[in-house]
Amino acid sequence: MLFEKDEYLMRMNQTKMKMMEYGIEVLLVSNPSNMYYLTGYNAWSFYVHQMVIVMIDEDQPLWIGREMDAHSAVVTTWLDDDHIIPYPDEFVQSTIKHPMDFAANILTEIGQGNRKIGLEMDAFYFTAMCYERIQAGLPNAEFRNFSTLVNWVRLVKSEAEIECMYRAGRILENAMQAGFDTVDVGVRENEVAAAITNAQILGTKEFGGDYTSIVPMIPANENTATPHLTWTDRKYNYGDFLTIEIAGAYMRYHTPMARTMAIGQAPEKMYDLSETVVEGIETTMDAIKPGMTAEEVESVWSRTIARRGYFKESRLGYSIGLSYPPDWGEHTVSFRKGDHTILQPNMTFHLMPGIWLDDHGVEITESIRITENGCELLSHVPRDMYIKEPGVLGDGFAENRMNAHYK
Repeated sequence: MLFEKDEYLMRMNQTKMKMMEYGIEVLLVSNPSNMYYLTGYNAWSFYVHQMVIVMIDEDQPLWIGREMDAHSAVVTTWLDDDHIIPYPDEFVQSTIKHPMDFAANILTEIGQGNRKIGLEMDAFYFTAMCYERIQAGLPNAEFRNFSTLVNWVRLVKSEAEIECMYRAGRILENAMQAGFDTVDVGVRENEVAAAITNAQILGTKEFGGDYTSIVPMIPANENTATPHLTWTDRKYNYGDFLTIEIAGAYMRYHTPMARTMAIGQAPEKMYDLSETVVEGIETTMDAIKPGMTAEEVESVWSRTIARRGYFKESRLGYSIGLSYPPDWGEHTVSFRKGDHTILQPNMTFHLMPGIWLDDHGVEITESIRITENGCELLSHVPRDMYIKEPGVLGDGFAENRMNAHYK
């Protein structure tokens, strides 16, 4: 296991306190990030139905999943064998049987079938059929939606979790360096994506990297106005400009970042927009401190870029930590109007001040940790728009980076 058992027990206790606060006796956890957080379970098995069941009056949760994945629970979690319950393969993608039928039967057998049950109804992997079948299987239960209950428990990180994110930041630096080095005249976009992915998984000499929850997003030229495009097999030309949004991942903990670059030269409009974004992010980071609300952080950014005549409709950022595909966000705090969450030390965020206009956009983002007095970066890559001279490698910022936080 990545963490000591005491840390898992603390997470369980905090989750149960939240359950008691909301009057929930049983919580069915299907979000793989939350399953990992509570038990350590880590396998590429989330394409079939699986869950962790937390009961308010039981010390250990139950893991329920596909039979062939049960040994993954044995080797990655702190649960004893009696709390690892596999369902037969006949429940997999069947039109007759469903894994929620199996889960409902287990809950009935252990006397949990008539309790107040919380569901992660907005989790990516909890389907409409899951809801229909669990309701049918537990007709005497009272169901309520608590999609992000565990997500909110995850919000303040332990020191061990912060260390994972620092390591992810080191991996991110290498991956961004690989991207900068590979972009060139005549190089295909997919070759850049391949170089980035290789660096993400290769990691550093001290520790390897994990697969990330989102693939490299590297739109070029007018497509920079559309931030979530991935790549094509188009070759780059002199004067092309692009954004690179990627992450480093270590043991499922993510540290994302975006940067903007050009080959040889960029249109003048890109320089002005990038200067606006850099000024905005630096002013905002200088202002961030514990005790502020998420809304106040966004307000600093909006006032800063407004002086240059810009505004940003989408949120400025969001909480990050451990995650599985298809997203590296925690789905809790957002830096936007109306979010009154108070910042606390060891909360971690992707500060996301991209600005996208009709035919171009700039993304220069940072992952940060809230400290006792302000905030600090989880990775270090030069922030200004990077101009790549054809045939020249990057400046080696990744391999030369030294920071006392990195271990």
